[in-house]
Amino acid sequence: MTIVRSLVLFVLAAVFEIGGAWLVWQGWREHRGAAWIAAGILALAAYGFAATFQPDAHFGRILAAYGGVFVAGSLLWGVVMDGFRPDWWDLAGAAICLVGVSVIMYAPRG
Repeated sequence: MTIVRSLVLFVLAAVFEIGGAWLVWQGWREHRGAAWIAAGILALAAYGFAATFQPDAHFGRILAAYGGVFVAGSLLWGVVMDGFRPDWWDLAGAAICLVGVSVIMYAPRG
């Protein structure tokens, strides 16, 4: 159950961070206004808290692993929200990052 909780928290953190950055982008670059930017700032703040609920207590490990989730999540966000079409290299890079997440977070330690 700990791994499932950790994975859910990584997905939640990705939605907050990627979504927050996307909202700021939309507000500023796409001229949607201050409300979009404010919503983005709130989402980014929520991201900052999401990682603190991870079962592992090591900040460096959590943030390093989250980096891989961010890479894959950003590509997925672009597909869903902006019609981005990743190429084979994008997908291969994201897969490598997710393997790294698995090694960093879920390798047996002892």
